[in-house]
Amino acid sequence: MTKQKHNITGEELVELTKAALEDVKAQDILVIDVKDKHSLTDYMVIATGTSNRQINAMLDKVRESVKAKGAQPLGEEGKGESDWVLLDLGDVIVHMMTAAARQFYDLERLWLGVEQSRAASAAHHSPETPHEHFDKLNKDQN
Repeated sequence: MTKQKHNITGEELVELTKAALEDVKAQDILVIDVKDKHSLTDYMVIATGTSNRQINAMLDKVRESVKAKGAQPLGEEGKGESDWVLLDLGDVIVHMMTAAARQFYDLERLWLGVEQSRAASAAHHSPETPHEHFDKLNKDQN
């Protein structure tokens, strides 16, 4: 799955998605490359919103940005008052969540071992990888 309609690659969709999320002040944007781990998509993008209202704004902005470049979203789940909204762009699946939902579902931990990269806007968050963070927590508890 490397090409979208209108010749937009998964990598280009990731960049469009990150830029759109940064535009609406999404927090802790994480891109996970799952090409070798998952057959449904190439990338997962996870971002945190401070409220349901912001999450809906994030959804609208990403949808508008990719449509402007000729890509058509394949589906959406969880609009409205949901704490977790998903936008399926084919090669990229975007998860937009409240901090509580993100902590509860912990998608990052689910995909540990998969190559990860944090967007520049998330640089103020922990510089540790999730694995390093969990190792540190385990040492602190011993």
